[in-house]
Amino acid sequence: MNSPDMKEKLCRLKEKMSAQPVKDGDIVSQMVKAVDNWNPEKPDNEKIGERLNELKSLLREIPAVDGDIIPLMRKAVDEWNPQEDEAEDGTVLSVGDGIVNVSGLDGVAYGEIVIFTGGIRGMVQELRRREVGCIVFGDDSEICEGSPVKCTGKTAGVPVGEGFIGRVVDALGNPIDGKGRIIESGYRQIESPAPGIIDRQPVNKPLETGILTIDSMFPIGRGQRELIIGDRQTGKTAISLDAILNQKDKNVICIYVAIGQKASSVAQLVETLRKDGAMDYSIVVSATASEPAPMQYIAPYVGCALGEYFMENGQDVLIVYDDLSKHAVAYRALSLLLERSPGREAYPGDVFYLHSRLLERSAHLCERLGGGSMTALPIVETQAGDVSAYIPTNIISITDGQIFLESDLFFAGQRPAVNVGLSVSRVGGDAQTKAMKSAAGAIRLELAQFREMEVFTQFSSDLDEATKRQLSYGEGLMALLKQEQYHPYKQYEQVILLAAAMEHIMQDVPARRIREFSLGLLDFCSTEIPDICEDIEKTGRLGDEYRAKIVECSKKYLNSFLNN
Repeated sequence: MNSPDMKEKLCRLKEKMSAQPVKDGDIVSQMVKAVDNWNPEKPDNEKIGERLNELKSLLREIPAVDGDIIPLMRKAVDEWNPQEDEAEDGTVLSVGDGIVNVSGLDGVAYGEIVIFTGGIRGMVQELRRREVGCIVFGDDSEICEGSPVKCTGKTAGVPVGEGFIGRVVDALGNPIDGKGRIIESGYRQIESPAPGIIDRQPVNKPLETGILTIDSMFPIGRGQRELIIGDRQTGKTAISLDAILNQKDKNVICIYVAIGQKASSVAQLVETLRKDGAMDYSIVVSATASEPAPMQYIAPYVGCALGEYFMENGQDVLIVYDDLSKHAVAYRALSLLLERSPGREAYPGDVFYLHSRLLERSAHLCERLGGGSMTALPIVETQAGDVSAYIPTNIISITDGQIFLESDLFFAGQRPAVNVGLSVSRVGGDAQTKAMKSAAGAIRLELAQFREMEVFTQFSSDLDEATKRQLSYGEGLMALLKQEQYHPYKQYEQVILLAAAMEHIMQDVPARRIREFSLGLLDFCSTEIPDICEDIEKTGRLGDEYRAKIVECSKKYLNSFLNN
């Protein structure tokens, strides 16, 4: 503000205004007179701010005339508040790999946004005695050694609003789907404190995924954080995608955050969502593998800020982080470039806090704050099924349960390949409807007994009839839990299948025909007992009368199925 360059510009402004032609009774004459009496270079005071305030007072003294523009100008002048910019100026010491070291910013804060040459923004991530380390959001090719850096006094934020629904944006909130500008409703910091204990209420409302295995044994509640973990190419993204598709017509806003994914994979996912009508209630935040590490680092926080906007407006949100393993790798790269001390597996010491401050923002808010919720489905990739690695164990300890996908099950054709023994939901039956809880019964115990018996009897050739029936029953249950991708079940469909299975109605159906039988049974029940199906879907209740009707209907269909 007080630079010689600024003073020269103000003097040139005065010359241009003073050169305007003057006419009697014209507004310009009044303005020219005011400007003539104004000296931007007063010797007794060198502060530009005071000179601008003096100009403001002179302009306010111009008399108003009916029908002229002076009243509008006076309003604009009144709202104008010239102030001196006290922000520090720094100098770039070195730049490379998306990291810029800057000197001269002694008063800068951690996480503060700084502006480089060409308007490129960065964020302070490392504070040292004589310099600070910044990450750059964008191309750092225009930044060179010795170029100026300005502080903003603001932390990183992102525009938010209803206009983001149905759009694909980058890690800075800019649209990348070619559909034009997004009209935002507000602006939020990408990092904000998680809701406190008093501001939360228990997780007790179900968020159905439409996947029979999950909804029956590892239910997810609104506001819960359920980890999806497994090796690569075991169907982790498929589960999260099915969960998004199942939220159609359920007033849930879905946010998918792609971190370090291939651009082609993200494009394919967006197309799938659009084809099934899911983009009408979804937002995709993309920071692909080709983008620099700073963009991959802030992407999940940007997605979380978008979700918080809807949550605080009383809406339910489902957010998928795909995946946090790559997010941790991006943060490790930044930390090593910032010369932080490496710890276990070369990750910095605060890598646990990296994810805890993200996932703790998911909550079911109390009624006083609108009662909205944000449910998180973080995804973590393991190596050779090792759940005891550094990042998996960190995130398992933060989340409210995990769904473990096993490679052996996947390659054996069991899809979704959920390992019933290692998967768990710490919310449990609190997030299940009464109908689902009643229908599921002891299915998890039955499957555990089957797997144990299967291992015990695999070397035995002579089995008694009871053991054979138990094995056949378990094989039928495993076949029932197989489900095609992009075909989520409705609640009443899950209840019918589980009620029939728990009554051993499918006992005599060969495992290879269970899929055919289950689809036919659902069609038969929706025709024979439509009122019961509709009531279960609406109320989430399964009485003894309804169960008896479902069992009766299942037996009737079984007879026709076996006869054909």
